[in-house]
Amino acid sequence: MSSTPPDIRQPGVSRRGFLKGSSAVASSLGMAVGAAKAQEAEASADARTIEMTVNGKTRHVSVEPRTTLVEALRDNLGLTGTKIGCNQGQCGACTILLDGARVNSCLTLTVTAEGAEIVTVEGLADPTGDLHPMQTAFAENDAFQCGYCTPGQILSAIACIEEGHASDAAEIREYMSGNLCRCGAYPNIVAAIEQVRDQQEG
Repeated sequence: MSSTPPDIRQPGVSRRGFLKGSSAVASSLGMAVGAAKAQEAEASADARTIEMTVNGKTRHVSVEPRTTLVEALRDNLGLTGTKIGCNQGQCGACTILLDGARVNSCLTLTVTAEGAEIVTVEGLADPTGDLHPMQTAFAENDAFQCGYCTPGQILSAIACIEEGHASDAAEIREYMSGNLCRCGAYPNIVAAIEQVRDQQEG
């Protein structure tokens, strides 16, 4: 019996051919990386500094024109309480208050927020650490489970009352419909909003 191992090379592929192919692939990858770096450098050249008031403090962020507000808040300012959910403006997880109005920060370009006043969930508690009444109501009514959507829900709930859209449960559900809760805590969220509404009405 022969002790010579079988030739397992692919037919028609020589060592020289394989090395040439590998070299071509490496060259293509190098060109792709170079193009990506060039695009990044070009985008960085377009960056501009935006001044905003975030949670009562003046902040400056250097962003590219395409940077969304949720990205600036999370990546530039470290305010990770604002969540990224669908990133398409459909779930409400990224809801913040912009000049008092609730907006989906994933659809808002940072450059459009020049000079604006922004409130995120980190800015709701007072300086002594006492929670905002809506935060307290969410806790007391078990208005969350996993908690991922909760920051956006709370900010939207605050705006819902301030807009005058919390007269009854049906209206609350209608005007909170842009904020999705995958855990299904909707009845408790409505109860929390009604609690704060009643407290404010006296």
